[in-house]
Amino acid sequence: MTIYNFGSINLDHLYQLDHFVRPGETMASNSYQCLLGGKGANQSVALAKAGADVKHVGAIHHSDQSIIDQLESLGVNTDLIRRIDVPTGHAIIQLTKEAENSIILYQGANHALTEEQVDQVLSSANEGDWVLLQNETNLIEYIMRKAQENKLNVAFNPAPMDVELTKKVLEFVDLLIVNEVEAMDLIGTKDIDSTIEAFPKAYPDLAVLMTLGKAGVCYFSDNKTLSVEAFSVDAVDTTAAGDTFIGFCLSSLMKGDEIKQAMTRACAASAICVTRLGAASAIPTQEEVTAFLAKH
Repeated sequence: MTIYNFGSINLDHLYQLDHFVRPGETMASNSYQCLLGGKGANQSVALAKAGADVKHVGAIHHSDQSIIDQLESLGVNTDLIRRIDVPTGHAIIQLTKEAENSIILYQGANHALTEEQVDQVLSSANEGDWVLLQNETNLIEYIMRKAQENKLNVAFNPAPMDVELTKKVLEFVDLLIVNEVEAMDLIGTKDIDSTIEAFPKAYPDLAVLMTLGKAGVCYFSDNKTLSVEAFSVDAVDTTAAGDTFIGFCLSSLMKGDEIKQAMTRACAASAICVTRLGAASAIPTQEEVTAFLAKH
């Protein structure tokens, strides 16, 4: 079983600061790194590190061969990434000592997917394969419609959240993965407790994974609600925590694990991730997650 990740690829320019830059303020950063990132790339790396067969579908500028090299070194199939004459997407990230981040995104090549490319990719997929999407690329609805036509499973992580787009495409989604803020935006609630109560009532036929940060994760499906607590660690950077969770959870489900087992393993992977700086570079291996779970 293969997962086709129609996902963003970014170069993350990471600046560590004492506090977020205020209007009119100029300040020196404590450090700077240029790292592979983007929700799509992060999730592909997490899937690969978790043992899944993942093919990344996207686009980068033709000069950025180092991105391809890095993804391949981490186990991601890059055959479906186009090299084009549009700048690679990038992010400018401010990271404070409290592990809070502020991010500016430039879409670039991430919004250069074509219908021809989508058709060609999905026509080669096998029934029962998965398609994964985030909201950092174009053609979201088109990809989902074509995936459904080809009898593929669709997982959607609608970040950054666009409420109208998300509601419009939910009929094509088999598994929705949101954090608590995104869930509140969809339902129109103001706190986690009311969201947990309202979400399965509003979307009773939809399988939903709702991550809750330090409070863990909830799952709703077929009138069934499950929850798993997060592991307590000292966080230094939460940038790729959600992407790590998604990759490890989907990989476990594709291997046939029960949902609660998949959630627990994904929470462990996220816990390791937040103790490290960076995005793709912070994602742990299968062996690290197994060792972590053995100690907890």
